[in-house]
Amino acid sequence: MADRSYVGGNFMFNLQGVKCGFVQSVGGGGISADIVEEKLGPSYFVKKHVGGVKYEEFEMKIGFSMTKAVYEWIQSSWQQNYSRKDGSIVAADFNLNAKSEREFFHALITETTLPACDGSSKDPAYMTLKYAPEYTRYKKASGKISGEINGLNQKAWLPSNFRLEIAGLDCTKVNKIEALTVKQSTTTDDIGDGRDYAKEPGKLDFPALKVTFAEVTAQSWLDYFKSFVIDGNNHEDQEKSGSLTFLTANREKPLCTVNFLNMGIYKIVPDKSEANDDKIKRVTAELYCERMEFKYQEFVTG
Repeated sequence: MADRSYVGGNFMFNLQGVKCGFVQSVGGGGISADIVEEKLGPSYFVKKHVGGVKYEEFEMKIGFSMTKAVYEWIQSSWQQNYSRKDGSIVAADFNLNAKSEREFFHALITETTLPACDGSSKDPAYMTLKYAPEYTRYKKASGKISGEINGLNQKAWLPSNFRLEIAGLDCTKVNKIEALTVKQSTTTDDIGDGRDYAKEPGKLDFPALKVTFAEVTAQSWLDYFKSFVIDGNNHEDQEKSGSLTFLTANREKPLCTVNFLNMGIYKIVPDKSEANDDKIKRVTAELYCERMEFKYQEFVTG
C-alpha cells in the first residue's frame, strides 16, 4: 500500500541531541542553489548550471514549555557568547507518529522577537526565534515522539502578565509595550573548495522600547524628557536602566526577565483623543536601548 498523506499536527524541537519540546509553528529551513549563466560562445541560448548551495534560516514560535537549553541559547546569544548548535525539527501526525525530520548544523540565532505586552489581551503569548544553519539535511523519521517535556503549561504565559520597572520613572500604570526584536547579523565565510559555507556572527542590534501608560503617571517621564532632550543633559550618566518581567498566570512567579541597559528617552507624545471620549487618557514614550539581557527563570515549574 502506498504511503498516505498526513496532517503535520505536532513539531518536536531537538537541540544537541536532546528533546526540548513542542513548538507552536515552524517555517523556513529550505535548500536551494544559485543558477550560474554562461553567455559567452557561439550558442544561441544561455548555458546554465547549478552554483553554490544556500540554506534558509528557520523560524519558529515557542512558549515557555521548552527545556532550559533553548532559553540559555537565547541568553548566551544576547551576551555575544555565540554558540553554534546542531538539532532538528521532527514533524509528526496528530497521533504523535514521527513522519519526517529536518536536521540543521552549526546554527546561529539571528533574531529573537518577544511579543507585545497588552494589559487587555487574553490570548497566549509566544516568542519568535530565527536561526541560520550552515547546512541542513532531510531524512525520514519513524516511531513515536515524546509527549510532555516539562511541566510548564503554555497558558501560563499571557501578554497581559508583565511588570516594567525603569529607574526614576513611574511605571505603575503601563498598559502596553511594543514587541521587541533583537537582531543578530551574520556573514558568510566563502571558501573556494567548500560547498557549504561557514557563518560568522556580526553585530547585535537591540530595539527601542515603546511604552504606553496612563497620562496621570506621566510627570516623571515628562521631567526626564525635558532634562534629557530639551535641556541637553543626555550624557551616559543620565541614561536609565530597567527591566521587563513576564509573569505566570497568577502573577506570582517570573517566567523570564529582560534587562535594559543604557536607555535614553527621545520621544513622548499624547495618544489621540476626542471630545466626550470615555477612554482613559494615555501617553506613549520611546527610549533607545544600547543593550539588553535575557534572563530565563529556571526555577519556574508552572
